[in-house]
Amino acid sequence: MKHFKISLLAAAAVVSVAAMPSLAATPKNMLVVAQTIDDIISFDPAQSFEFTSNEIDNNIYSFLVAFDPMNLDAGYQPDLASSWDISEDGKTITFHIVEGRKFASGNPITAKDAAYSLQRAIKLNKTPSFILSQFGFTADNVDEKVVATDDYTLQITTDKKYAVSFVLNCLTANIASIVDSKLVMEHEADGDMGNDWLRSNTAGSGAYILKSFKPNESVVLTANDNYYGDKPKLKQVFIRHVAESASQRLLLEKGDVDIARNLSTEDVAAISGTEGLKVQDELRGRLMYWSANQKSEYLSNPKVLEAMKWLTDYEGMANSFLKGQYTVHQTFLPMTYFGAIDDKPYHLDIEKGKALLAEAGYPDGFEINAIVREAQERIDIAQSLQDTWGKAGIKLTLTIGTGAQTLDKYRARVHDIYVGAWGPDYSDPNTNAGTFALNPGNADDSGNTGYLAWRNAWDIPAYSQRTLDAVVENDVDKRKQMYVDLQKDFQKDSPFGIMFQQIEQAGMQANVKNLSLGGAVSSIAFWPVTKD
Repeated sequence: MKHFKISLLAAAAVVSVAAMPSLAATPKNMLVVAQTIDDIISFDPAQSFEFTSNEIDNNIYSFLVAFDPMNLDAGYQPDLASSWDISEDGKTITFHIVEGRKFASGNPITAKDAAYSLQRAIKLNKTPSFILSQFGFTADNVDEKVVATDDYTLQITTDKKYAVSFVLNCLTANIASIVDSKLVMEHEADGDMGNDWLRSNTAGSGAYILKSFKPNESVVLTANDNYYGDKPKLKQVFIRHVAESASQRLLLEKGDVDIARNLSTEDVAAISGTEGLKVQDELRGRLMYWSANQKSEYLSNPKVLEAMKWLTDYEGMANSFLKGQYTVHQTFLPMTYFGAIDDKPYHLDIEKGKALLAEAGYPDGFEINAIVREAQERIDIAQSLQDTWGKAGIKLTLTIGTGAQTLDKYRARVHDIYVGAWGPDYSDPNTNAGTFALNPGNADDSGNTGYLAWRNAWDIPAYSQRTLDAVVENDVDKRKQMYVDLQKDFQKDSPFGIMFQQIEQAGMQANVKNLSLGGAVSSIAFWPVTKD
């Protein structure tokens, strides 16, 4: 309790530590969250690519188009832009910015801020910049391709015609946050466009502003008085770093926190049914999968790949050590994504797996290695594969290492099997299709390490062309069917065994209402939350 009282003071609570010997509940106008937040590197939306900082930025910044957290199925909606027009050649989108809105600083929000923000993201060229640069923007041309023609009109011209839905979905990503250009430029140092200052400060127009940040300790958000949307119901959000699930559970049970974000399956089970507490389940975008290097003589055999998919105990894992936190899912688009399918063609069938291995010419199996990151859920999955594949004669040796060690091997294409996770980078289906089903060049020295198809030496010119065709198709129904067909073929042909989609289980007080964790396509939204 002592730590919590000190943190509340840092959050500008007005009650003294001495006056708070015990807390039966959190303050009525404050949302208190227990969460692991040690991944924060920067709050600059042009740089932020970590889970926690992206979530916080989603509550601080606004976008040209954005998701309604209470209706994610509706897709992108007008936000700072009230409407947009498409040129006849399909390459230029003209956005009309709503007049009269302000940043948290009080500065007006204009098309010039929007142009500056997108230009800045390309010029800084930080990790997430590829989400925008894939439209042909470079540091040399972005000033001509992204232009404010007046204070409330923004034109974006891409290198070729793309599906409008593809472009707009990408503009909902954190990298496309609109920053207060005047405020940011006041903090520019050595030509960094305010990047160093924005690591621990914010310059947005969202529902909240960043009040304080203490690395590995806390983040405090306060309501933005200039917010143009529905005002936040809770005036302050206090996010406290709590690494251990058991500690988060204890704080929740004592009433010291409103929400616990990182509970283990055991702690979720322990609070389920507890009076005054509840668990909210929400499908997220993270997938668990195994992949097979096509450089391997064994693993490049289609019959072997099919056998391994039939030799996987999907339901057994989902109903035991993954119970409640992952659901069986067998293709590259997470459910809730545009074009996602729920087909599950595979289940555990040892005899069918054995027969396929015999057809492949390996009736006695073979020996291979799998690299696995030292995360318990991944190790548990790998051990299950080791067990069920072994029943058909595939002898799987596990090599467990750090995330860096396993990724180095994966990106060098020196693995047999990789067991890991993948999460989407933005809300359009191309975010996953463009890595699982696109290999722009299979040579070892091509530098295509960001493509999972390349990492597994899956040389697929036909699949690659289908993936590229889908991002330029403007007929919505046709585009959706292209992804449906692509996934069905992918399930049969690919060297990927996609197994599960994540379910986030957040424990919370029963009086917490209207919390959206963001589903598979967005991030947590604090501003609609109420406490009865």
